[in-house]
Amino acid sequence: MNVILSATLAANEDIVRRRRAGHRVLNLAFGEAGLPVHPALRNRLSEASGNNGYGQVAGSTALRESAAGYWGRRGLPTDPDLVVCGPGSKALLFGLLLALGGDVVLPMPSWVSYAAQAEIVGVRPILLPPPPGEGGVPDPDLLGPAVSEARSRGRAVRSVLVTLPDNPTGRLARPETVRRLAVLARELDLIIISDEIYRDLVHDPAAVFASPADFAPERTVITTGLSKSLALGGWRTGTARLPGAGLRDRLLALASEIWSTSPAPVQQAAAYAFGEPAELVRRVADSRRLHGIVVRAVADRFVRSGARVEPPQGGFYIYPEISSFASSTELAAELIEKHGVAVLPGTAFGDRPHTNRIRVATSLLYGETAEQRLAALHADDPLRLPWIDASLRHLDEALEGLGRCGGERSGGGARTGTAA
Repeated sequence: MNVILSATLAANEDIVRRRRAGHRVLNLAFGEAGLPVHPALRNRLSEASGNNGYGQVAGSTALRESAAGYWGRRGLPTDPDLVVCGPGSKALLFGLLLALGGDVVLPMPSWVSYAAQAEIVGVRPILLPPPPGEGGVPDPDLLGPAVSEARSRGRAVRSVLVTLPDNPTGRLARPETVRRLAVLARELDLIIISDEIYRDLVHDPAAVFASPADFAPERTVITTGLSKSLALGGWRTGTARLPGAGLRDRLLALASEIWSTSPAPVQQAAAYAFGEPAELVRRVADSRRLHGIVVRAVADRFVRSGARVEPPQGGFYIYPEISSFASSTELAAELIEKHGVAVLPGTAFGDRPHTNRIRVATSLLYGETAEQRLAALHADDPLRLPWIDASLRHLDEALEGLGRCGGERSGGGARTGTAA
């Protein structure tokens, strides 16, 4: 087994080391939501701090009912008995891969932990690119042939995993693509795992969001959590919506031996959050607005530098391609070593070794203190705040320097970018 420290966590630790050594580093590598915890959630956690019992493996009744209501308000009626809670959606995804067994189809690129978890479980991922201009969903035109070919060689392919909207590309698959994938999953007898942790951070509130559960509810698992929409990454809380009792029971059996139960005080706060009281609905809306403004500003800078960037639609990521570099690893190394800008190479997300794409995360640009981050959250124009402006100027300088290096390397300029 060749599993190493998660690329995102490793990058964050490297940035900490560099800053301690006195280096100026712009952190565009770590996908943390970058905002303070809402006071109402801190109060709920504090009130529950004396609750130190183990509790139910599936999670408290209050949390499961609250999560069921969350999905119900999104057009997905949910039985609380088919909700399982865990210490983060990452742990739930790992448990699901164990419970399902067999190989899994993943989008290429996809979040760093999907393929790593598959390897830990002992299954092999089948990596398929999304349709052009989309992200997070394997191209349905490629899914059938790939699964049939794998099965003809004796592989047991049992699931396909999608991310809506996507990390690393920041793109949202079209509803028709999701529908076609759901239809194919039924024909191929595949369980769909739909990671929808960024669902509430789609930048355009009027955008049509389609979950595979809208089309194939009997075979779709949805996972989500509060680490992105409400910036609770360190609280480690996630929920899964299961399509039936059989998979739920297998997942609970594994959970009982892996994490036993989610932290009880966090469950109480999460139950409140999934109930979507007005003050938290406003916080999510403000966060969504801020993420969209800043990530689009960063995308525009990459486009002006000559990179190819698909416009971000959700979350706080872009996935630019810079053609003057031989590989994403070389590109990422150049940015950190010569320009003090930390990003992740596309290879960390399963991209081909010679693909020159990088994952850029913008959510740590909001400030170094809670006061700065709250100011960014509520500013009419967060880009004019001095600390955000300084970070963007650092990026401009880096991209200008990168362009000079790329031109010297290729004997010309970088390819003109388009925001198609």
